[in-house]
Amino acid sequence: MLVLLPPSEGKAPSAGGTPLKLEGLSLPALTGAREAVLGELVELCAGDEDKAREVLGLSEGLRGEVAKNAELLTAGARPAGQIYTGVLYDALDLATLDAAAKRRAARSLLVFSGLWGAVRVTDRIPSYRCSMGVKLPGIGALGTHWRTPMASALPEAAGDGLVLDLRSSAYAAAWKPKGEVAGRTATVRVLHAPTRKVVSHFNKATKGRIVRSLLSAGIAPKGPAELVEALRDLGYVVEVEPPAKAGAAWTLDVLVDEIH
Repeated sequence: MLVLLPPSEGKAPSAGGTPLKLEGLSLPALTGAREAVLGELVELCAGDEDKAREVLGLSEGLRGEVAKNAELLTAGARPAGQIYTGVLYDALDLATLDAAAKRRAARSLLVFSGLWGAVRVTDRIPSYRCSMGVKLPGIGALGTHWRTPMASALPEAAGDGLVLDLRSSAYAAAWKPKGEVAGRTATVRVLHAPTRKVVSHFNKATKGRIVRSLLSAGIAPKGPAELVEALRDLGYVVEVEPPAKAGAAWTLDVLVDEIH
């Protein structure tokens, strides 16, 4: 099973110690594309601060993020699972998983990123600020930049098992499963049952809990149909929309009654 996650907008601070080693990150086919984005981002943020804030879409109160990006080559790095924070990652709570579940997380979780493309939760990265919606001056739209390298790297990472896609739309644009891989991909929406509307905070929290439930139970469904049964066994209310044609992803709606 491969689980595709969005990053968090906010990040935990970088730790002291060993800086980033690009060649040590998972998915080595992305190394060249990572080097290009990293170099462009550092150069941008080491120059005109106001221009950098404009390009990155940062408010006046987030000026410190520009300085942080300028030091990415020398900043300390730590596992991505410790860098990403926020609602989804609080609910997933990787640090409190037992040892077996942590090993499953290391194998199956892949976090998409405007800067790195995608990383495992065990990959050591510094804290940064660069969303997939950014257009860097020398590269252009990052979603477009990542499509070609992702097209070769991600099918290999997916193997022959289920792909559970929990990404937001901006990050989903960087790689869309095709053909046989799409047929074993399930995208998940979390809906407030009475209104049938997506509520952002609860959507993220429920997705984090779903991943934690699967990891803790040691469940690795081989396909979307098995995922539906597994989630129902775990107590989730799931509605299914099978693909209308071969080579298309499944859509799963997880219904929740309470928003908290």
